[in-house]
Amino acid sequence: MTHDLPRPRAPRTVALTVLAVVLACSAPAALAQTAPRLPAVIEKALVRAKVPPSAVSMMVVEAGNGKTPRLAWRTDAPMNPASVMKLVTTYSTLDALGRDFTWKTTVLLDGSLSGGLLNGNMVVRGGGDPKLVVERLQALLAEVQAGGARAIRGDIVLDRSAFSVPAVDPGEFDGEPLRPYNARPDALLINFKTLVMTFTPDIPGKRALVRYEPPLAGVEVAGSVPMVRVGRCGDWRSELRASVENPTTIEFLGTYPSACGEKIWPSAYADPNSFAARAIEGSWRQLGGLLTGTVRDATPPELAMLRSSGTLSGQKAPVRFDYASAPLVEMVRDVNKYSNNIMAQHLFLTLGLHANLGQPKSGTLESAHAALAAWWRKTLPGTPPPVMDNGSGLSRSERISAAGLAALLQHAAKSPLATDLADSLPVAGVDGTLRERGKGVAGQAFLKTGSLRDVTAIAGYANGHSGARYIVVGLVNHPNASAARPALDALLEWAVKETAR
Repeated sequence: MTHDLPRPRAPRTVALTVLAVVLACSAPAALAQTAPRLPAVIEKALVRAKVPPSAVSMMVVEAGNGKTPRLAWRTDAPMNPASVMKLVTTYSTLDALGRDFTWKTTVLLDGSLSGGLLNGNMVVRGGGDPKLVVERLQALLAEVQAGGARAIRGDIVLDRSAFSVPAVDPGEFDGEPLRPYNARPDALLINFKTLVMTFTPDIPGKRALVRYEPPLAGVEVAGSVPMVRVGRCGDWRSELRASVENPTTIEFLGTYPSACGEKIWPSAYADPNSFAARAIEGSWRQLGGLLTGTVRDATPPELAMLRSSGTLSGQKAPVRFDYASAPLVEMVRDVNKYSNNIMAQHLFLTLGLHANLGQPKSGTLESAHAALAAWWRKTLPGTPPPVMDNGSGLSRSERISAAGLAALLQHAAKSPLATDLADSLPVAGVDGTLRERGKGVAGQAFLKTGSLRDVTAIAGYANGHSGARYIVVGLVNHPNASAARPALDALLEWAVKETAR
């Protein structure tokens, strides 16, 4: 879009009239080279999407230097970036905590241990591990049992105090409480608070067998669903008529189409606050462990005791098992490649938990906001900071400018973490959230994508045909944003092919 030149006022003299004619003939040609505008291919795509240029921010600049941007359009406008905000969270956490940072889940055998029997309580303390999936939880519990505790005469007590996040309705964001992406952070996050159901056809039995992970104590589940022979799979989830809203019963009132083969359905659990307790008890018993008491959260006095003495009983040296997570650099890859919201929120809270701000250590949204703001001031002075909410982009209030994203990506490109961040990003036409996009520049662009109602966005790096590497940022905030994806694809191809305007 070309900005119109100001119209001169009606000339009052012949001289002014001649001057106006000269300016009209010569000035536009001279100014056309410097007047801000979008490349024609992008303008056309926006017209087709019915999105005005005023709803778009775009920037293309060579990475690693301070040269004039190839494209700068509304770069200072605060925009909702959707999941592109994960770039801020992942890079700041990498830079502040280091690529090899790990989370620790700790088990304390708080009592006397003899002949495989623990007389006392087993304490499980969450450290905020974003990826304590069922296989890793069961490996930890198997290690505890191999270490001599196969039966517990007492309770399993959960310490989830490392994070403190306000309780909210899981359906508050979009009315979809059972969508896994709406799960809330938890210092003892088990399997993303997600129940994974696998449906496998049993042709002779005319049914589909159902497996569940993790095993949940106190939950009755249907082990199969009737199967019907059909030629196409269709909307198989709807045909199941699953009843998953009851936290103690999961059943299927419909049928499973045989044409679907094996399918996997991850679903958020109806009572997320009890998920960790049910998963730990279910896994402990599945591994052959015995328990006379219950699995429960630590009470406030117990948490105070744990903080002061490290135990509930007061004994000085309980048997302890520390189970480390995968390193931060691997977590960042999962967050960015697959746009994992709850993992991103865990990174953000962890930044607040471990930041050295002279405050009591606590993973809260307040401490995370303070830690990010301090990091931004130190790392990108002079660049207006983003407006953060939960750090994942699953928010209506988060804001950042294209210039802010470009500044962050420039800093990353010059840092020892450059490869770590770039390798964590989806590759156009190859993997992650870009597997089906950017086929025209496949393998040449590494970008975080973002999508919400009224938002579509990309930001990251692209290799030009000349060998130059560019930072590419494109943000669209408009009711027709989803229709503007071709405009962002056009921006990416324009950058890679180094096309003239």
